[in-house]
Amino acid sequence: MADEHEAPETEAETDFESIWLRLVNMVIIAVLLSMASTLLGVITVAQFLIMLLNSRQPNENLAEFGTTMGVWMAKAARYQTGASEVKPWPWTELD
Repeated sequence: MADEHEAPETEAETDFESIWLRLVNMVIIAVLLSMASTLLGVITVAQFLIMLLNSRQPNENLAEFGTTMGVWMAKAARYQTGASEVKPWPWTELD
């Protein structure tokens, strides 16, 4: 039960806290995006080498992983730029 002398949290205070929490999330996502970009480069080189050695046939698992990564990166970019309030994985399901 709340103390009678405690002032209820105002909407401005809640908004102030939520914007700082969003900044924390944005920094975490920026680090994850940087790691994803590096991983995408490694996967790109690996897929090229596989295709070079496998009569131009890509590895289906790498191709599917790349598609999933692209969807995640798009969701992350939408959150980072304020186009969406939906945070990407690991906060939500990885679709």
